Amino acid sequence: MDEVSTTSGGVRGRVTSRDGTSIAYERYGDGPPLVLVSGALGTAAGERPLGGSLAGRFSVVAYDRRGRGGSGDTRPYAVEREIEDLAAVVGEAGPGAALHGMGTGGVLALAAVAAGLSTGPVSLYEPPYAAEVAERGRQVAALLGQGRRAAALDLFLADSTVPAELRPGVAELAHTLAYDIAVLGDGSVPERLLAQVHARVLVVDGGASPVSARQAARALTEVLPRARHRTLTGQTQEVAPHVLAPVLEEFLADEREPAEAG
Repeated sequence: MDEVSTTSGGVRGRVTSRDGTSIAYERYGDGPPLVLVSGALGTAAGERPLGGSLAGRFSVVAYDRRGRGGSGDTRPYAVEREIEDLAAVVGEAGPGAALHGMGTGGVLALAAVAAGLSTGPVSLYEPPYAAEVAERGRQVAALLGQGRRAAALDLFLADSTVPAELRPGVAELAHTLAYDIAVLGDGSVPERLLAQVHARVLVVDGGASPVSARQAARALTEVLPRARHRTLTGQTQEVAPHVLAPVLEEFLADEREPAEAG
């Protein structure tokens, strides 16, 4: 796969998903492979602060999920196609790549592992399993179905901490909210599906996040066979990369360090 240098200090490349969709990614750092899976409205560029904080220990790969940034958007959409996209990126990142998913990116990561994707450890930040999130998603989907992208985006971001000055920059991604809504489903924790996830999992939430987000994180931890939970004091949905990065490094090092020592 050809790669070219980027202004962020890494390289940019493309990988082809199973259905022929071109998926753009960025890679930076050196070490064991780690793939970052963005949440709703996220892109590879948006993952640079966290990726940069981890690049001293890992070969970090962040990618544009389909329909975003430099990636294609082959229709019709299906969650299974997104799982295939992630599988292609993991294949490009390297054997045993760890995963870190933000928000619905974490839900997607778990779905992929449950479907049989072979990875290393998996970490998640506030996967939004909650009935109220799913209900709002249905309302957003209805607005998108009417072609009312701006209204859908406003509704989705109604309680968000995303600064108003940054919102115009994500307007072009509004249609992909339908994809995240599909990934989340009805908002319930899919216990039977997640019982098939045997990777080590770290579920993280913010101490200043809504109670529903923290309850969802704990409920998810209880269902996963090999999971533990961590709350970051003072953090919200928009977690600070410099706070999250050391927690991820510690979690991933638990398994990797003994092998390296040998």
